[in-house]
Amino acid sequence: MTFVVTDNCILCKYTDCVAVCPVDAFYEGPNFLVINPDDCIDCDLCPVECPVDAIFQEDAVPEDQKEFIELNAELSKNWPRITEVKPALAQAEKWDGVTDKIQYLATQADD
Repeated sequence: MTFVVTDNCILCKYTDCVAVCPVDAFYEGPNFLVINPDDCIDCDLCPVECPVDAIFQEDAVPEDQKEFIELNAELSKNWPRITEVKPALAQAEKWDGVTDKIQYLATQADD
């Protein structure tokens, strides 16, 4: 089993979760984080640290966000690993709780 970063991380990108990951399973895109399912050891530390409740165990991902399971796997192959806490995005508080943010997902720095 693995954990999955979902919609509410988009445009927030808090990195508190990165600090507690014992296997450095997080990867960083321009405005979103993902977890590599091959790296994740299902330790259950990251969901507690996420201030926007964007991380779920794979079998508990909300039905309307199941696409994020595959997105985490795909994007983690192309994005750089993140191992240190960084400031959240400037508008993070504004975007916390906004739904259906997938349209704003940037997969490359120039998106």
